[in-house]
Amino acid sequence: MDVQPIAEIRNAFDSKFAVPRQSGLVESVVSEIVFRPEYRVRDALRGLEGYDYLWLVWVFSENKKHAWEPTVRPPRLGGNRRMGVFATRSPQRPNPIGLSSVRLLGIRDTSEGPVLQVSGADMVSGTPILDIKPYLPYTDAHPGARAGFTDTVAFEEVRVEIPEELCLKLPEAVRPGLAEVLRQDPRPGYQRTAGRMYGFPYAGYEVKFVAEERCLRVVSIEKETGA
Repeated sequence: MDVQPIAEIRNAFDSKFAVPRQSGLVESVVSEIVFRPEYRVRDALRGLEGYDYLWLVWVFSENKKHAWEPTVRPPRLGGNRRMGVFATRSPQRPNPIGLSSVRLLGIRDTSEGPVLQVSGADMVSGTPILDIKPYLPYTDAHPGARAGFTDTVAFEEVRVEIPEELCLKLPEAVRPGLAEVLRQDPRPGYQRTAGRMYGFPYAGYEVKFVAEERCLRVVSIEKETGA
């Protein structure tokens, strides 16, 4: 089987730490899908503008663990309970393939060929994309379907505090995305100790925050060296 990437995604997610755990959770972050030179053919996208959503098939390229395990610890369960790998969307799979539904915002013609602008992506910048397929509501949506263990565990966003003087350090276009990312609580499910400081790169900046009771408070935003 010969499978090669056709494109890569580019966005503000410079590391795995703050990437949303599912697609569609953070709509404020706009990503671009840039095709490899041999696939920069406008005709290959003919008709795509008529769809609101796309399926992206991609590779967990940042997954450094090669051996798969039959059970994993889903963050939704606090990282304390094991479930079968095929009952989850964990990156620790026999084949490191991801599937995401994203909203198509538009198609731009650039010096790198046609570029897709999408929102709701859940992957690190530079992630290889294997295929793009249109989302079809009449067959892809199943209202009322059971959702396994995720039906039994309520998800609650946390409160986020970003001092105005720190927020102003960021370009205006990326500010809403940072707040949305933090509201999803990017900390590991098994590591929720109050008072601990965390840091992650985002849109060329190093962001540091302190975890408090149901609140994440940003304490530092600095431009990354060389960014």
